[in-house]
Amino acid sequence: MSTAPEDTTGSPGGAQEPPLRRVIGPRLLVLFVVGDILGTGIYATTGEVAGKVGGALWLPFVIGFAVALLTAGSYVELVGKYPKAAGAALYTQKAFQVPFLTFIVAYMVMCSGLSSASAAARAFGGDYLAEFTDFFPPTFVAILFILALAALNLRGVSESVKTNVVLTLVELTGLVVILAIGAWAVLNGEGEPSRLGEFQAEGGGIELVTSVLGATALAFFAFVGFEDSVNMAEETKDPARTFPRAVFIGVAVTGTLYVLVALVSSLLVDHRVLGESSGPLLEVVKAGGLDFPPKLFALIALFAVTNSALINIMMASRLCYGMANERILPRALGRVLPRRRTPVVGIVFVAVLAVGLVSTGEIAGLGDTTAFLLLCVFAVVNIAVLVLRRDRVAHEHFRTPTALPMLGAVTALVLASPLSDRPANVYIRAGVLLAIGIGLWVLNKTVMRARGEL
Repeated sequence: MSTAPEDTTGSPGGAQEPPLRRVIGPRLLVLFVVGDILGTGIYATTGEVAGKVGGALWLPFVIGFAVALLTAGSYVELVGKYPKAAGAALYTQKAFQVPFLTFIVAYMVMCSGLSSASAAARAFGGDYLAEFTDFFPPTFVAILFILALAALNLRGVSESVKTNVVLTLVELTGLVVILAIGAWAVLNGEGEPSRLGEFQAEGGGIELVTSVLGATALAFFAFVGFEDSVNMAEETKDPARTFPRAVFIGVAVTGTLYVLVALVSSLLVDHRVLGESSGPLLEVVKAGGLDFPPKLFALIALFAVTNSALINIMMASRLCYGMANERILPRALGRVLPRRRTPVVGIVFVAVLAVGLVSTGEIAGLGDTTAFLLLCVFAVVNIAVLVLRRDRVAHEHFRTPTALPMLGAVTALVLASPLSDRPANVYIRAGVLLAIGIGLWVLNKTVMRARGEL
């Protein structure tokens, strides 16, 4: 979920940076989108979704898939119209011209990365790691995990899209293993198809609806990441033509995989067992009857959640650095480590917030916090695309049907609302994060005003 502004450390005095090299073609962009979506969501929250909805855990993933496609259409239109690497903050500023709203959107994106990384840290310290050792308490492992990623981030992490391709293929391997186990089990008469229609909520009506909405809001966590691809716009060949196909293919591939994995999980494992596990797909491997080493699958899963956490910690620290450079946050948060050229204060700041999140939440709550924050951002983006229809550009670009962003905004707001049966601590956690950000924003404005910089 990398939505950080461009690094300007190499341009003293605000000198104009040379344009980025356009090296990403359609295939690499598809793999980038798939790789950005895959990770902690499906590997760690499948069980939590099952615990909320029951055996019909495929349904929240189907609905989440549809909501993701609606918002993907808005992002595709906007990135084709404004092919710049700034994402939701850029679209918000262009549409509404309200700097405080733009700050809130950018800060919510940053916090969504932190809560996502914290969920990954919790998943890392859970049942997947327990396949190798359970000597240390999960919370202790999760905190060490965050600190280790922060230390790696301080040293500097050189990444390329081709490396991302390799990481994506490893993560995909784990899901292919699950599907192969499911196919084997079905062909051999294993599994319990009746589970696919079971709902956790007794009776029906409002209770059933809120149960499905709550499970969908959490399942949506598995789909986040496609919005990050817009930050590759300045490095993509012919972005107005390349992005529509790449984003829709990427979301379709991951959505299809997720629904199939959910079906296999429910067929082979009771939803109560899935709901109690922090490594739900490992339960599927063990129940499938195919002789695949659980430790090997656990290793793949650990790799997947580590990659997700690292990407999100990097995104959050760079976005914090970018906001400090733009004087939206205190200038100190933009301080760079001289030799490594990494945003040291920003990294420390986001690591402290992530440790705090890890200490106060479990996988479901942290994943739900990520989904809530991004659903709010997606509602703004879906409205922004309609507002910006009045802003004409000279070049041709994809235009999503008007009804889709309208429906996308409504569904995002519904899933972000209390109708989704979200625990109160999710709203409290998000509120505390926003309060910290607003406090820093007010402090920064006060200092700038005192220095006569406003």
